[in-house]
Amino acid sequence: MKLVVINPNSTASMTDKILASARAVAGPGVEVLARTAHGAPASIEGHFDEVMAAAHLLREVQQAEAEGADAIVVACFDDPAIGACREIATGPVIGICEAAIKAASMIATSFTIVTTLPRSVPVIEELVRRYGLDHQCRRVRSAAIPVLALEEPGSNARQLVRAEILRAIDEDRCEAVVLGCAGMSDLTAWLSDETGIPVIDGVTVATTFAQALVGAGLKTSKIGAYARPNQK
Repeated sequence: MKLVVINPNSTASMTDKILASARAVAGPGVEVLARTAHGAPASIEGHFDEVMAAAHLLREVQQAEAEGADAIVVACFDDPAIGACREIATGPVIGICEAAIKAASMIATSFTIVTTLPRSVPVIEELVRRYGLDHQCRRVRSAAIPVLALEEPGSNARQLVRAEILRAIDEDRCEAVVLGCAGMSDLTAWLSDETGIPVIDGVTVATTFAQALVGAGLKTSKIGAYARPNQK
């Protein structure tokens, strides 16, 4: 089985981190490769960045398809252009937001999402509504850090994320926390230990879901919304 994890931004160090997290949960006989959307913005922080990244992301999806990917993980918590990705893919395409919050709903009756910048909060709130889990999501919180701060040695980003999770536990009374950025994937175990609550990373969950769907013999439906684009 070949899984391809795509970082829709152009920051290679984030791709390396995402790949390590995905490979850590890969099963026997599962090859996990990663691709970076070169030419996309360095980080995706809002609607403009998402649109600017979309064409580069789709190019990487097409290349992964050409190289025989059985499934694809889109490793940005905004789940950018996920419908378009599914139109051009044969196997499952998993967005890390959808995967993470659906996993949270299976292990807890409530959860809070902790993301990076405040401008990402309404974007994620809309995704939660779209995926039908707003009744379980207590709140979407921001740790008030730029995405790229997670890549800076010596940054206090991890401490700010930890502090926001502790506030979520106290104020939201949530039973689990979802990390709202792929760049946080390497913090999951540490944050779980530090806070005493299940902390869910979308990269690892999406990778695991992708393996399960391929193992079950499932592919993306090509009848209706995810039919291949019309030639023009």
